[in-house]
Amino acid sequence: MRLDEEDLRLLALLGEGMPLSSVARRVAMSDRTVRRRIRAICEQLGVKATVQAIVWAARRGLV
Repeated sequence: MRLDEEDLRLLALLGEGMPLSSVARRVAMSDRTVRRRIRAICEQLGVKATVQAIVWAARRGLV
């Protein structure tokens, strides 16, 4: 499984507890785009929830 830098940044910001709207502003994307990217990340990793994707990346030292 390979996530790009932007995907890892989204997971890191969400993992810090930042609300999705704040993450979207920080990375200069719309809320909808961030939701779509997170959904794609979850599908790629085979997980159902954002927190599972964050844990996956954290366990591998990526965030």
